[in-house]
Amino acid sequence: MPKNDKQDGYYKEDILKVGFDLEEKNRSGSYLQIDHSVLAEKSNLEDIEILNTVDALKKYDWLKDYWWKAVSPDKDEYTKEVDINQNYGYFIHVKPGAKVEFPIQSCLFVSKESTHQNVHNIIIVEEGAEVHVITGCSALHGVNNAFHIGVSEMYIKKGAKLTFTMIHLWGPEIFVRPRTGVIIEENGIYISNYICMNPVKDLQMSPVTYCGKNATALYQTVLYASEDSKMDVGSVIYLNGENSKTEVVSRTVARDDSEATVRGTIIGKNKKIKGHLECRGLMLSDNAIIHAIPELRAETADADLSHEAAVGKISEEEIEYLMSRGLNKEEAASVIVRGFLNIDIKDLPKQLEEEIQKKIDISMAGI
Repeated sequence: MPKNDKQDGYYKEDILKVGFDLEEKNRSGSYLQIDHSVLAEKSNLEDIEILNTVDALKKYDWLKDYWWKAVSPDKDEYTKEVDINQNYGYFIHVKPGAKVEFPIQSCLFVSKESTHQNVHNIIIVEEGAEVHVITGCSALHGVNNAFHIGVSEMYIKKGAKLTFTMIHLWGPEIFVRPRTGVIIEENGIYISNYICMNPVKDLQMSPVTYCGKNATALYQTVLYASEDSKMDVGSVIYLNGENSKTEVVSRTVARDDSEATVRGTIIGKNKKIKGHLECRGLMLSDNAIIHAIPELRAETADADLSHEAAVGKISEEEIEYLMSRGLNKEEAASVIVRGFLNIDIKDLPKQLEEEIQKKIDISMAGI
């Protein structure tokens, strides 16, 4: 925990920006981890259990049946590192039939220079339950050199629904390696919202989702790449079950000397499956790079898969039209970028919505 008043103020401010409410207003539970220490693991409802994964494994023998099942510990060097040297992580268990009104919040925070934070998270949403989890990952103001590896396994049981909103707010010299696996059973629904609006040295993530019969997976991603950030963000969805479906929507803005790679892969493996990829990028600098890589693979004649990808700059015609309506050039550009990044994400905390709007406004300085 930060020790001086100035650090403490930064700590609270940075945590608020990733959606973590220290007062727990309209929250069903909380998990807070700073570096390698668990500061909070609290549920406000009987239908929810929140623990760190180390204690959860000791408490429940059955949890071993889920451990490293959606993600392999041998996937790459980063999962191996977490398997060998884990620094906690959260366990969230939602009981059958529970309809959780307010989101559960979690925060994985780095407060010290040169920290390596290796976490392993597990979310299990039992049959017929519904919940929204907001996870914020961030670093203290001024921390430059750090490495975060986050392994997350999510299990959505029959007829259950998980909305998972992840907000990243790192620093310009921090390396980040999330590794996620999601298993959706029959009639289950998984909605993933991912937002990264701050510079990061090197971010690489590509969650893998396995859809059962009649299962649905929706991915919505907003990336704002600036300075010399490198972002490589994607998703891989296996439509294994009959009538399963997915939609992947991404919006990427790149400025300065940043490089953003946006990937999307859909593999259709059963009857009556449906999937769509939509990758759109907006260039605000001649030195930035956006690389859109949509991929479709149909392994059945009954697959309905499609994709669209577009990268470009702000249209002069749109600018001129808005200026004719009374806006100056900067105001017109702001309206266009704001509309471009607008993906309807429900239940976002007010502080986070305000932070996104600030980033959009700041982006106009580079146009």
